[in-house]
Amino acid sequence: MTETYSRIAGIGSYLPEKVLTNAGMEAIVETTDAWIRERTGITQRHIVAEGQYTSDLGVEAARRALDHAGLSAGDVDLIVVATATPDLTFPATATIVQEKLGVKRGCAFDIQAVCSGFLYALATADNFIRCGQATTALVIGAETFSRILDWTDRTTCVLFGDGAGAAVLTAEAGSRDAHKGVIRTHLRSDGEFCDMLYVDGGPSRTKTVGHLRMQGNQVFRHAVNKIAGSMSELAQMAGVAIADIDWFVPHQANQRILAGVANRLDIPHERVISTVALHGNTSAASIPLAFDVAVRDGRIKRGDLVLMEAMGGGFTWGAALARY
Repeated sequence: MTETYSRIAGIGSYLPEKVLTNAGMEAIVETTDAWIRERTGITQRHIVAEGQYTSDLGVEAARRALDHAGLSAGDVDLIVVATATPDLTFPATATIVQEKLGVKRGCAFDIQAVCSGFLYALATADNFIRCGQATTALVIGAETFSRILDWTDRTTCVLFGDGAGAAVLTAEAGSRDAHKGVIRTHLRSDGEFCDMLYVDGGPSRTKTVGHLRMQGNQVFRHAVNKIAGSMSELAQMAGVAIADIDWFVPHQANQRILAGVANRLDIPHERVISTVALHGNTSAASIPLAFDVAVRDGRIKRGDLVLMEAMGGGFTWGAALARY
C-alpha cells in the first residue's frame, strides 16, 4: 500500500565563530581542564557573539540544509524550531526565521522540549507531512544557552554551548513497509522531575529570564535508564533489531551518558556519533549538529539506518528511527 512519508532530503548546521576552551573556562570559574574532561568529555564549546541571536544561528543552519537538499526557501511550507532560548518570549523564533529566509507561505512555530526538542520537532513535522498538511519542512534545533547560564556555577556553565542544526523533510510516496525516511518516533515526558533540570525564571512566575539549574547526578541516572528504554521500545515498535541499526546519533549531553546507554544496549561505541568534546551540550541543536558532522565526514551514508535519541528538562525524552 502506497502512502506519504518524510524523506530527510538535506542536513545542515552552524556554530558561532567564538570557541571557549576548557583553559578559557579556568579564567571564568573555579575549574580545571582535567575536571571537565574527566566528568563530561568536553574540551571546548562555541559561544554566540554579541548581537547574534538564536534565529541567526537557525537561519544559517537552515540555508546549509536547503543547499544540501538542492532546494530553496521558496519550496518550504513548514518551519518548526525547537528551542529553549528563543529570541523573544513571543513571537515564535520560527516566524523570525521564516522572515529572515524570505519564506512567504505555510506556517512556522516553536516547540519547547529542551534537549529533546529536535525529536519533538521532527515527529511533529513528520506527522504534518504524513497528513498532507505540508510538503517541505524545515526542522531546526537552535540554542544560545550561554545566555541563560549562571557563569559562577561551575557544575553547569562548563557543560553548555551554542549552535544550530537543521534537517529538510520532503513528502515522498512509498510503502511504509519499505522503511524509508522517518520510520517511527517515540516521545515521552514526566513532569514529576521538573525540579531536577530547569530554569529559575519565566515571564509568568518571576518576570525574569532566569538561569539554568540542574541536579547532575539525578539527571545522569534517569538519562541512561529512560533513553535506553525509549530506544528499545522504538526498535521493537518498528520491528528492527538494535544490532541492525547502522548509526546512533544521541543528544550530546555528556560522554559518560553516551557510553552508559551504549553499554546498556550492547552498542559498539564506534557506531555512536559523538561531538560532545568539541560542541559541548547544545540542547535541541545537538542531534542535527552531530548528524550533519557524520554525513559530511562520510560515516552516515544514504540508505543507512539511523537512530536518534535524547532526554531533556521536564523530563522529556524519546527516540526517532530513520533511513537516511
